[in-house]
Amino acid sequence: MDQHPWTREVFRDRHGRGQRKPMFGARLPRYRTRSGIFDSAVASQIKRLNEAWPNLVSPVQFAVEDVPPSDPVPWDDDYRSLSNSFPAGHGIPARIVLYRMPMQMQVEDDTELQLLIRDEMVSRLAELYGRRPEEIDPQWGLWGI
Repeated sequence: MDQHPWTREVFRDRHGRGQRKPMFGARLPRYRTRSGIFDSAVASQIKRLNEAWPNLVSPVQFAVEDVPPSDPVPWDDDYRSLSNSFPAGHGIPARIVLYRMPMQMQVEDDTELQLLIRDEMVSRLAELYGRRPEEIDPQWGLWGI
């Protein structure tokens, strides 16, 4: 049986001269893209919130999109460009959508990005459940600490 070249451990490059290997490892900084860093920050915040409030976080679906839609719905009075939440209805679970590029443009480093993601997720969860954000996360809104 003939093996496909991609199933073998080492195979030749396109021109047949050298071995095709990755140029850098998956854990090196070059491998991590801005979208990958953002996704991992969102995943860590979901995990952190789920450990504190599993009954609030587990029924909610989280999504990341690059940019918000260009035409917001007309009935959405409080349209914010950093995130959006959609309440549950007709068999569809509640959803929170974070917009990556507007959030990355608001901050200067990864620490500020973590804090902005945390604040947006907590405020959207509070909005979905009709609570104050401070009830869900007492550190909500504290940027300088």
